Amino acid sequence: MSDRVSAETIAALTGASPRNLSLYQEALTHGSSGAGDYQRLEFLGDRVLGLVIASELFRRFPKAAEGELSSRLHALASGETCARIAQGLDLNAHVHFGSQAIGDGGRYSDNIAADALEALIGALWLDLGEEAARAFIVAKWGAMIEGQVAAPKHPKAALQEWALARKRRPPEYRLVRREGPDHAPRFLVAVAVGKLAEAEGEGASKQAAEKAAAAALLERLTQEEEK
Repeated sequence: MSDRVSAETIAALTGASPRNLSLYQEALTHGSSGAGDYQRLEFLGDRVLGLVIASELFRRFPKAAEGELSSRLHALASGETCARIAQGLDLNAHVHFGSQAIGDGGRYSDNIAADALEALIGALWLDLGEEAARAFIVAKWGAMIEGQVAAPKHPKAALQEWALARKRRPPEYRLVRREGPDHAPRFLVAVAVGKLAEAEGEGASKQAAEKAAAAALLERLTQEEEK
């Protein structure tokens, strides 16, 4: 990306014509560039995203209990979901990086993609207000909200329940390794249920790696039960 993102690019990304282009410039600037970064806008956008999704869930699922709403919100506002949406927009292609971050694979980082998306939401909220931010979020998340017939269950919670139901020891997680630069780390985590079985998972954060490991082990255990 050049040092200046165009109004046409922002309109194509958000579906709304920007008024204050400098806000979006900040939202799409990585700290490695030496020209500021998106972290403050990311902080704001994360809260706006959570509020909009929470209010949409509250409205669309009037009979859902608090626990179910929380479970749905957790899945919809997760870094993984944000990264997937950001990748669909090819958002990292518009982020201004320093040369070192580009060499380290910053354009392919799920963490950066998710952060930049939240920063973009923060910029949109400041520039055009709540309704514009809500319209963008509903457009990008709406199908997922409506498509969740049952509340999603986090793999770590599902694995814990699996072990508890079979009177097994609780899952134990350990960090196998961490590699990569600080702005684009990769974690490998292993999880085991006693001596029954073990699996590994990789992710851009320790939490993401634990989630991937839990999902892999749960799938393995489920398949073995079905044999």
